[in-house]
Parts: sequence; structure tokens; C-alpha cells
Amino acid sequence: MLLENWLPIGFVLPGGMACGRVLHGGADWQIIATSHGAALLAAATLAKRWHAADIVTDEQIESVTFGGAEYGVIECASGAVLAPLSQCSTPEGPKEALAFARALQSTRACNITVSLHDALYVAQIERLLPVYGPDSQDDGLVLGGWLSGGVSIDVGSINRLCGLSWWLKPKDVEEIIEAAGLATKVQARRLHRTADDGLDAQGREQGAKESTAFKSDYTSHDASKYATPFVLAGRPRLAAFFNEHVIDIVANKERYQMLGIDSPAAMILHGPPGCGKTFAVEELVNYLDWPCFEIDASSIASPYIHETSRKVAEVFDKAMQSAPSVLVIDEMEAFLADRAAAASSSHHRVEEVAEFLRRIPEAIKNGVLIIGMTNRPDMIDPAVLRRGRFDHIIELDYASAEEVEGLLLHLLEPLPKDETVNPVALAPSLARRPLSDVTFVVREGARLAARAGENCLRQKHLLDALALCPSRVEASSERKIGFT
Repeated sequence: MLLENWLPIGFVLPGGMACGRVLHGGADWQIIATSHGAALLAAATLAKRWHAADIVTDEQIESVTFGGAEYGVIECASGAVLAPLSQCSTPEGPKEALAFARALQSTRACNITVSLHDALYVAQIERLLPVYGPDSQDDGLVLGGWLSGGVSIDVGSINRLCGLSWWLKPKDVEEIIEAAGLATKVQARRLHRTADDGLDAQGREQGAKESTAFKSDYTSHDASKYATPFVLAGRPRLAAFFNEHVIDIVANKERYQMLGIDSPAAMILHGPPGCGKTFAVEELVNYLDWPCFEIDASSIASPYIHETSRKVAEVFDKAMQSAPSVLVIDEMEAFLADRAAAASSSHHRVEEVAEFLRRIPEAIKNGVLIIGMTNRPDMIDPAVLRRGRFDHIIELDYASAEEVEGLLLHLLEPLPKDETVNPVALAPSLARRPLSDVTFVVREGARLAARAGENCLRQKHLLDALALCPSRVEASSERKIGFT
């Protein structure tokens, strides 16, 4: 969508830069290209708010008048970041990250309390300029989202952040957090590290020098994080499985190690599309707060011999270096198909499967939780499916009415609604259907309510949304192909 320029193309700004087209814009601000970089234009009311809060000075922002309107102008040289946070690219190294952190700290030093999640990052003056939107977000989420390239993650989740960016190391993140004035986010982590260092006299020095991140970071003091059981909306039985076979082992590491169990076993989730496999894994990763790595056909497939195997090995190595971590293998049938069914010329497929067979047990021993997902377990090589590689193979079918009711309650909880909303009445119509249908009905119902000018969701909106969501599963099952 093209935005209309407040200032004409070629208009000369006070610093001598000529105006170009609009790059980004909001109700009372525009970022425009210029002959030597970019410039921020702010409506007079917004510029005065920044002045009143002492976020900007007269030397940093100048005034320009056109067509009877007055604007504040900040001109930025080429290469200096000037963009709304939602449009900023992921930082490429600690230098860029520290500059942003200092801008966050400098802005907060002006004693402003407004949320900065939708602010404008002006690197040249080392400021995040708020646009005073209606929503709010904690600074930890603002910084975490910027470091991760838009992922909603608190900066205190250091392990997950390190898994999302190749250059981030725990020490880098701690330095960035402190530069942003959020030192309390790492205080507990450093206390834990100090406690571990103090145990050297008790024979812990050798253990602290072990090469795997799993043995140095996956320690008992993290057990308190898992005091609250894992809950999975709409899938109570799967949540119970995760609590028993993953969470309990993580939370009670020493007890399990005494009996020879070092880490949770690998598992496969299989079932038809839309049964909630990806949702379940994402919720588990968020609960564990571990770095997550993914292998899928789009990320590792290559037409070149040996290239796919090399990429697979790289992902496994990164997961082990960041352990404890989660490694998700999506669409397993795409690259772990039965070797006996492959064509005789597909030697590279045999090599890829062999690489997985070698790497999976190694990763499990080094603290990597491996979760595979597939719609076609019958196509996967039997050697991959045997116990010792994947101990648990869990089938997820479409949700029952009771499970749908649980998901509806979870999705409806944060929304304003009146007393007519009754998930129990909706659940039977959405049972045995993809969970994405349940999400659609709630979202579409909310849209219909907003379009009707309502301030809350009513049962009639959900019923109208349900009518707009015919079951594609039932339709496909009625189709028959054959000869008569």
C-alpha cells in the first residue's frame, strides 16, 4: 500500500537532504527516503510530546512547515537504522544489539513509562521514540522480540534466544540485557552460576569443564521452573504424557540419573493434518524454555549428493552444543522414507537415513529432546522407528467433544464475552475436526462481533461463524473414487 507523502518529492529539509518516497508511516509519523539516507517526520502534536518528555532535544529534532502544517524532522545518515520496531531487520552481531540496548536504556532514563513495543528506532540519536499506541508490552519482550527477529519471547529466556540466532551466546545476551537497564533479568542466572562455581572443592570442577552444554547447564536448580504442571488446551491426555515422560525427568534429574536415565526419550507424534501436532510441540517448547531447532524438507533438502547429510549433521551439532534443547523433525516421511522401497539409484536417500540413525542416539545422550512429526508413519524406515531411537510413537486423532470444549474455553478466556457464550453447545459440532477449525470459529466470531459494532462476543456470533466453517474432513470422506 502506497502512502501519500506529507512533503513533496524533492522538498529540501533543513539539513539539506531532499525528500523521497515514504518508506513507513503511521497516523502521526512518516519515515521517508532522502537523497543521503532517511528522515523521520512527526506531526507537531507527537513531536511536542517527545519534547515534553525530554526524549528529544532541540538539537536532535528540527521544525519544517508545508501547506500550513508543521512537522518535526530528524534526518539520519545512510546506514543508520531508522524504522518502526516491527520492520527492523534482525541484528547481525553484538555491536548492533548493544546499540539497540543502549537506545532502550537511554529512552527509559527519560523517566517515561509508556510501552515501547511499537516505537520508532532512531539509531542516530540513540532513542526509541514511542508512538503512544493503545497496546502495551514489557521491555523484556520488546528487547527479546527485536533480538529474535519478531518472535514473541522475553529476553530473560536466554537459552531460547541463543537457539534463534547463530551469533548469540549466553554471555552476549547478558551483556545486552544489562546495557538495556534490565539487569534483574540475569540476576538469578548469575547467582546459579556462582553457586555452581563454589562447589569446585566438592569435586565439581571436572564436571564443569565437560564439553557438552547439557551437563553444564541442565542442572537441578532449574527444577523450580517446572513446579506447575504442563497444560495443553484440548489435549489433556497428551499433556499427561508430556508431564510423565518429559517434565518429571527434567524436574527430577538426579533421581532419574541414579537409575540410569539421563534425559527424556525421543518420540514421534503422528496423525492427520490439523490434529494439533505442531501446536502441542510449540506449547511444550515454550514451557521448557529451551532452544529449539528444526529439521524439515524445506531447510535441509538438496539435489547435491552428501549436501543433505551435511546439513542434517550441522543441525544435530548445534542442538547438542545448545543442550538442553529440543530438536523437531517435521514431515519425517519426506527424508526418512523406507530404504527398501526406494529406487536402486537413490543412494543419497540411504546415506541420509544412515546419518539420522547415527545421530539420534548421540543427541539423546547429550540432552537433546527429539520430537518427530509425520502424517504417514507407514512410510518411515523401520530402523528409524525401533525403540532406542524413538521409544514412543503417539497417535493424535481429531479431538473429541470434551477436548474441543477445553480448547474453546482456553481460546475464549481472554476475550470479552456475555453470558450467552456456551462452549458446551458448540463442542459437538466441532468434534472430530481439525483443531484449526476451532480456532477459526472463535476468530471469525470475534470478527463478526467487531463488524457489528459489538463490544463483546455473543453466542450468536460463534454460531454464525460455525455456519461459515463447513467440515472439510466430512466432505472429503464422502468422496469415493473407483470404477463401476
